[in-house]
Amino acid sequence: MMKNQRIDVFFKRKANIQEGEHITSTILTLVDSSSTIMNHEESEIQPPKIQRVASDEFDLNSLERDPGKRLQIWQYHPNQRDEVRRAYLKWGPYQKHLDNYPLSGTKHPRRFQYAWFGIFPSWLEYSPSEDAAYCLFCYLVSKKSSGHNGSDIFISKGFRNWKKVNDGKNCAFLKHIGDPCSPHNNAVGACLDLLNQASHIQNVIKDHTSEEIQKNRLRLKSSIDVTRWLTFQACAFRGHDETPESKNRGNFLEMIKLITSYNDEVARTVLENAPYNAKYTSHQIQKEILHILSNKVRKYICEEIGDSKFCIVVDEARDESKREQMALVLRFVDIHGFIQERFLDLVHVKDTTSLTLKQELCGILSRHGLDVSNIRGQGYDGASNMRGEWNGLQALFLKDCPYAYYIHCFAHRLQLALVAASREVIPVHQFFSKLTFIVNIICSSSKRHDELHAVKTDEIVHLLEIDELETGKGANQIGTLKRAGDTRWSSHFSSVCSLINMYGTTLTVLQKIIVDGSTYSQRGDADSAYNTLTSFEFVLILHLMKDMMGITDILCQALQKQSQDIVNAVQLVHSTKTLIQSMRDDRWEELLKNVKSFCEQHDILIPYLTASYVARQRRSRHQKDHITVEHYFRVEIFLVTIDKQLQELNSRFNDQAMDLLSLSSTLMPKDAYKNFDIAKISTLVDSYYPEDFTEQEKINLPFQLQHFILDVRQHPEMKNLSTIHELCRCLAETKKSKVYYLIDRLIRLILTLPVSTATTERSFSAMKIIKTRLRNKIEDDFLANNLVIYIEKEIVEKFSSDSIIEDFKSLKTRRVPL
Repeated sequence: MMKNQRIDVFFKRKANIQEGEHITSTILTLVDSSSTIMNHEESEIQPPKIQRVASDEFDLNSLERDPGKRLQIWQYHPNQRDEVRRAYLKWGPYQKHLDNYPLSGTKHPRRFQYAWFGIFPSWLEYSPSEDAAYCLFCYLVSKKSSGHNGSDIFISKGFRNWKKVNDGKNCAFLKHIGDPCSPHNNAVGACLDLLNQASHIQNVIKDHTSEEIQKNRLRLKSSIDVTRWLTFQACAFRGHDETPESKNRGNFLEMIKLITSYNDEVARTVLENAPYNAKYTSHQIQKEILHILSNKVRKYICEEIGDSKFCIVVDEARDESKREQMALVLRFVDIHGFIQERFLDLVHVKDTTSLTLKQELCGILSRHGLDVSNIRGQGYDGASNMRGEWNGLQALFLKDCPYAYYIHCFAHRLQLALVAASREVIPVHQFFSKLTFIVNIICSSSKRHDELHAVKTDEIVHLLEIDELETGKGANQIGTLKRAGDTRWSSHFSSVCSLINMYGTTLTVLQKIIVDGSTYSQRGDADSAYNTLTSFEFVLILHLMKDMMGITDILCQALQKQSQDIVNAVQLVHSTKTLIQSMRDDRWEELLKNVKSFCEQHDILIPYLTASYVARQRRSRHQKDHITVEHYFRVEIFLVTIDKQLQELNSRFNDQAMDLLSLSSTLMPKDAYKNFDIAKISTLVDSYYPEDFTEQEKINLPFQLQHFILDVRQHPEMKNLSTIHELCRCLAETKKSKVYYLIDRLIRLILTLPVSTATTERSFSAMKIIKTRLRNKIEDDFLANNLVIYIEKEIVEKFSSDSIIEDFKSLKTRRVPL
């Protein structure tokens, strides 16, 4: 028909429509509640497949109440839909009361229950014509059917499966209501907004948006706080079963649940009350928050360093999953003059060759905008791949940065010196083997451990009764025997001290085992341990190790401090050597007196020291005449042990071989700047830091030093300083670093030199706490982010939740406004 019409006729028809002419169409008019088919007029044009009510012939009074007969809301003209909705909302749901609702079903027929209207009074409707249930709110906001199965059950088809209503949690009506963000609840909200016409639409949108943003930020803040707290405590995030029905949903969800019990505002926005697309509790969200926090920490560290020179401290260790991990710590001096050692990153390396380690380190530094040319120190252990002069890691970095001086970790040096000294002297080596044997006998059984505590308690009570001990808070603690570790020599000192403290108690327990032991092996081992403990030679070496390791333990503990500087460490090594030498020369008589007193207290046989010493069978051929017992103990044990110790310390801490440290010691402010030598300080700059000072600054340095020495000797705050670290801090506090900027720069370069790799060792201890046997599948990035936050807690605490939310928002496009 359209083919025979001219094109001007078509446009004329369009014009007529615009002028107000209406196309003749089928008009359905609701007449009465019992009619199912409406009267209509025939139109010249074929009626559409879907009937729609014309806007000029619409009557609110003729709306059908029966949900099974009424037109769908989308079949009305768009301009009239809101009026229809308001009318239906004013009337409320159609809840027809019948004496007997019809039965449905064949095997087990069931029927609609009028009591259900009381349970769901606001939305549930019933159609007598269709014997089906409907939802008023979902009907009012429905759109044309999408064709998905079940999408229009409560809208147009009607619900008739009555057996699924009385089904507890699986009730079909409850499932239809769903969570706060379900289609049903969204429909309820839309209907309430339709009735609320008092506010302007722009204000409503604005208020709704601001309230939504506030809820989203509060929800995200809860997740941030929980993530931060769990990381600080090195706790696991996830649970084995995180479903709502689980009794333990994991630390993360359980902590949020705990917060909701104390804060109603949070309770209304999180977990089940949160929308599906903005719960902020998923594993991915946890990783993103950790990533943001760790990056903020790394950024903070890099800003602390700025353009300053820094040192890299590196070490490797295997984690719980047997993966080789490399820890990187940066050492530098901050603007306030404090030495900082910051943990920057942990990276998995496929192998530990020097080239692989260098590539990984350079990659980390470049990602964070740190220039390799600013490295002024390298701190590693003594492994060949680290300290190798030609192909070691330190040699590879020296090729790129010739002023990145390598310092072998002082703590490792001390460890090697102490271990070597103990192995060289046979009686001392045997002493530590016997000590381990005794500790294992006493502490390997919980029963013996309890007996040890019981005997010690009786001993303390007895001493208190005879006024041998004083009472007080924290006094008279009951300890136990401690095992000596292979990698920490300070643990040997603790083991020796614990045995001296528990000596009498240990003897008592061993005697009980000898008498009451259940097996012959227990009785035999206890007897052997008892004979060892009660020998004069064992007691002598026990007290000798206590005195000698007490001296070296001070150095061992000092080397673990982050603020320790290389010059002061060398001074501590020197003082340790001096004290050990003094012990060798003057303290034999004092040691012998203490050992005798100890033996008398515990009824241990003291040999005749003036008697001839009889060597063992295999050494009798080398026995010299007129060797007394005292001579053997003094020369063969006391002097030899100390001499071996001094020999190892002199070999491994030969500061005279390091000209850099020797020249650096001239900056020590001790004894009113007695060591300050202008010529040596100038030589230090010319020889070791020529690129850090211009030629003119090298000329100005001696003159600045002259003014500095005269000034600081008269300054009350700077007169009594003892370490170079204290001098650097005082210069920053008194603002004299701006006046004597060349001296301040040189001091900072010296302080940048590393002392030990203790910080990296502590990071590996933290790694063992976080990556445990139950968490051995942690990914490398997740582990590194956890470690950065766990170790640098004081930095993380400075970041506000709002700043973290802003970074979270900018990380990627979010579905909800923040």
